[in-house]
Amino acid sequence: MFITVMFGAGCWELVNTWCSLVILTAHLRQRGQVPPDATIALLAEDGHLVSLDEGASQAPSMGSPLLQERGTYVLVQIIKGDDGAPTRYESLLENLDDQCPELAEELRCLSGLQPTSDGRRRRTSTRRDHQEQGPLSKPRRKGPNR
Repeated sequence: MFITVMFGAGCWELVNTWCSLVILTAHLRQRGQVPPDATIALLAEDGHLVSLDEGASQAPSMGSPLLQERGTYVLVQIIKGDDGAPTRYESLLENLDDQCPELAEELRCLSGLQPTSDGRRRRTSTRRDHQEQGPLSKPRRKGPNR
């Protein structure tokens, strides 16, 4: 099972997730140049955040059950807030706002920040719900005579 992970200055890497979670996390930390003690996660295209914290008691020992086969993910660093400050989620893909504006908005919301004022934010949970129920119908365009 493979996924695509995006990070850095437009870098991406095809990653085999059929390995232990410890190895997967160590590899992603190395490739993303993240300190070994930093907590990382993967942000899916649909806005779902996948924690790679191998310290969680219910976390699977393999990376593959957590991730969608052939999915594309953005590498994210989780920064725990000190003294009551909220947890921040920082993309390790440069220019996330330009490349994936919806995912940038999702990270802002996860970090407790206000969304941007341009109104581009879409609720990713709604999109996921539709995908689980079945394919979306294409919106119909109204012509100038309608």
